[in-house]
Amino acid sequence: MTTTMTQTASQGFWQAQDNGKESSDLAQALLNVSQPVFLLEDLKVALGGAVTFSARGEGKKILAFAPALHPSALGDQEFRRIHGLQYAYVQGAMANGIASEELVEATSAAGGLGFFGAAGLDPKRVEKAIDRLQGSLGDRPYGFNFIHSPSEPDLEAAIADLYIQRGIRRIEAAAFLGLTLPLVKYRLAGIHRGQDGSIITPNQVFAKISRVEVATKFLTPAPDKMLAQLVEQGFLTTEQAELAAQIPVAEDITAEADSGGHTDNRPAVCLIPTMIALRDQLQAKFKYARKPRVGAAGGFATPYSVCAAFAMGAGFVVTGSVNQSCVESGSSDIVRGMLAQARQADVAMAPAADMFEMGVNVQVLKWGTMFPVRAKKLYELYRRYDSLESIPQADRQMLEKDYLRTSLEQEWENTRAFFAQRDPRQNERADKDPKHKMALVFRSYLGRASRWANSGLEDRKVDFQIWCGPAMGAFNEWAKGSELEKAENRRAGLVAHNLMLGAAVLTRANYLRQQGADLPEEATTFQPMTKDQISAYLGA
Repeated sequence: MTTTMTQTASQGFWQAQDNGKESSDLAQALLNVSQPVFLLEDLKVALGGAVTFSARGEGKKILAFAPALHPSALGDQEFRRIHGLQYAYVQGAMANGIASEELVEATSAAGGLGFFGAAGLDPKRVEKAIDRLQGSLGDRPYGFNFIHSPSEPDLEAAIADLYIQRGIRRIEAAAFLGLTLPLVKYRLAGIHRGQDGSIITPNQVFAKISRVEVATKFLTPAPDKMLAQLVEQGFLTTEQAELAAQIPVAEDITAEADSGGHTDNRPAVCLIPTMIALRDQLQAKFKYARKPRVGAAGGFATPYSVCAAFAMGAGFVVTGSVNQSCVESGSSDIVRGMLAQARQADVAMAPAADMFEMGVNVQVLKWGTMFPVRAKKLYELYRRYDSLESIPQADRQMLEKDYLRTSLEQEWENTRAFFAQRDPRQNERADKDPKHKMALVFRSYLGRASRWANSGLEDRKVDFQIWCGPAMGAFNEWAKGSELEKAENRRAGLVAHNLMLGAAVLTRANYLRQQGADLPEEATTFQPMTKDQISAYLGA
């Protein structure tokens, strides 16, 4: 053991007495998260015995001390209590069912909170997921994604109504640039005052945000104009609207840093403290009965990053990209294999299907696929030309041969048939606006590129759209040489427990270092563990 100490005051004194002994295995002591660690003056670890915290005493001096820290103690305690969780750990909702029913169930079994990836799915498919999860999880906590759909407002409204009707109590609001009436309607459904006088809101919103101006809207009460609309519609009573003016739209916001999918590529070390400070400012202004909580997403796929998130004050952590590589995800074996080989730099930004016309991008895997290049080419053509017919012959041939594998005319007929079922108003608009018609055709390719990946369509591998952030590469580097290196061994519960146990161990090591201990490498690292090894420390 090469531990050294800088000059520091004694934290107290230790005596072996009848049951005490000393150990040189500091790394093992830190792993025993249910037991405190006492580092003695001769750089040994005290096990058992008697401890006296005082400036003077008998026995060996305690030079550094780390309290017991089970992973269930990390994060915001009220967050865990309100949502009924063992861990302040959330599995984010990856669209098109990538965050599958199986993934949500696995996260729940591991003591965390999982969100089903409803974005991009037909309402009937979403309802099928509701049926399954209500049957398999019952009253245990889980949630569904609710994505902003500016191009399809009727769909957004229909999904909100579905969640209200089916009693879905938690949604992860994603890609919102501001508040919408369906979102506010969902949040306030059933609001009432309890017997103790407190305001009760059955529905909880987790707002995934990366901008202060957007976070501000979620952390303030719903706008008076929207409340008036809901009262006029008969959805809220006047009394309910008055209650709504006393609560934030979201009690849980997630500071989304550089992540897969929709992202502003913000650095977590800047974003998390900013959102916590904003929360504190607005709490001081509105004096809510319950202070909103701030979680962290984007880049959290190793114990080191999870430890850092909690150290910065995050109330909970949200994982994303790493879950897609787990066997329970709704993706394909081909994609899981590609993700397991990704490095941190193997990602790129590409136009988003749902916000194509707005120029919004998503972060995707660039290794093993041409999708980022092809998606950017489509947006370039959209910006340059006013209709499909005005696209130059050379570009037209490229689209038909390499991208669509059919004529533009046939592709439009296929697209028209799709929107005839999903949103007929899109076709009506396309008949009047050739540029909108072009956007729908291009969006069709972008949307199907994700489905080709999820279904593992080998013939379309070059077109796979795989949402992915640099966290995936970080996880792969950390897992190299362990059981978790191979995608077929990655189970969501095992990944979650490794991240949370590792974060607790590393936090304890940091306690010792902050008291002047120069720790050996084996005490400042955490390697992936098997299920049996994890169970020995978590009792899981």
